[in-house]
Amino acid sequence: MASTDNTPGATPTHKRRRSDDNSHGAAHSSRMTRDDGHRDGDARGSHRYSPDGRRASASPRRGDDRHDYYSKTRESSRSPARRRSRSPPTSNSSTVTDSRPPSRSRAPRRSSRSPTSTNRTRSESIPSDQPPLTPPLDLLKPDYRPVLALHGHTKPVSQVRLSPNGRYIASASADATVKIWDAATGAHLDTLVGHMAGVSCVAWAPDSNTLASGSDDKAIRLWDRVTGRPKTTTRRSVVARDMAPLRGHHNYIHCLAFSPKGNILASGSYDEAVFLWDVRAGRLMRSLPAHSDPVSGIDVSPDGTLVVSCSTDGLTRIWDMSTGQCLRTLVHEDNPAVTNVCFSPNGRFVLAFNLDNCIRMWDYVQGSVKKTYQGHKNEKFAVGGCFGVLNGVPFIVSASEDGSIVLWDVKSKVVVQKLSDCHKGVCFWVDVHGETMVSAGQDNIVKVYRHGKQGEPATNGHIGGELPIRQEDVKQEH
Repeated sequence: MASTDNTPGATPTHKRRRSDDNSHGAAHSSRMTRDDGHRDGDARGSHRYSPDGRRASASPRRGDDRHDYYSKTRESSRSPARRRSRSPPTSNSSTVTDSRPPSRSRAPRRSSRSPTSTNRTRSESIPSDQPPLTPPLDLLKPDYRPVLALHGHTKPVSQVRLSPNGRYIASASADATVKIWDAATGAHLDTLVGHMAGVSCVAWAPDSNTLASGSDDKAIRLWDRVTGRPKTTTRRSVVARDMAPLRGHHNYIHCLAFSPKGNILASGSYDEAVFLWDVRAGRLMRSLPAHSDPVSGIDVSPDGTLVVSCSTDGLTRIWDMSTGQCLRTLVHEDNPAVTNVCFSPNGRFVLAFNLDNCIRMWDYVQGSVKKTYQGHKNEKFAVGGCFGVLNGVPFIVSASEDGSIVLWDVKSKVVVQKLSDCHKGVCFWVDVHGETMVSAGQDNIVKVYRHGKQGEPATNGHIGGELPIRQEDVKQEH
């Protein structure tokens, strides 16, 4: 259906176009072309793809409008008789400069009032016809600054996610491992080993204790963050044992998302299908023949009733979680490939990341584009981003193929911050939780950023005390 947003964008790349990518050097160390399911053995890793169907070296999920701040003028509580007894003002300007009554014989009593009372009286004298007061714009802008660089992965990091409680970082890499880090100190807490090929995606359960990972070995594994081992079965009739990997997809797993209750896991694959899994039972609940190209992004609505999926076929689809019915199909008139998708925090909109250097916010009920965000580079790889909120003000953040991170104001579409040269090569993914932001890149590094108020230094993330890792695994940003 046609979009109602007329914001100009770069000419979209035809998603079926074939091109020679052999000149991209490091990008092909772990990115692969999708050619009849064949791939190079050493580059089996977490893969993203280009609009022509190519596999890439490393794969790389909210918000009310700006609050209005009002200064209210309270009416005087004095009785009419006392107001009538006041002397008339001597000049017209007195109504603007000072609305307090003349002194009369109560001057000594006023002089004995506390400073708090005097200040309150002065604040009440602001005329009601003045415009509302708003905080300085600089106080509302995101101001994220790099504080930590986390080293440990030996191949590009495809995806990085902050836990719902904001305390942990999970990173997936083409080196076939998932690492868990402390978000505050950068300490390396655990390495999850079990996948036989590169890991493309990770997802946290709402309790921040369960982690799901999807790999090019076509399997999904559920991990216990506390033990660092696979989740155990919870059925009473079965003795507790490690839960087997979730198998059923016929091709690489590309994206994962938990339901708000954590009992359902949605997965998207290169086999063009969306699967819904029962997490507790470890079995497949429903299979949705979703798209005609690989499923590149997936998310679950905040109320758990809807699933959104996207694909390089240019379609974004809304599904009913309980029935599996497709409720809406969103397609832009230019039909650019869609590589990532997520719901807004209030569940009313869907954010779609396109391979035409644009991010579009859809009203999926009306089926129209409400906002288009530009300023980053995204023409080949499936980069990721999400919604964020600071001081009650929502923003959108996205990774960029030039190694930078870009943040936009949701309402005005203005770029409010751009962090350049965050990674050498492609920045594949960025995630935000309050004042903490993390990114993953083609340079094998995970970076941590903190928001700092204007004029104040950001949290330095100093690492002290005994850590369960080698000190060289975490480096301070300068």
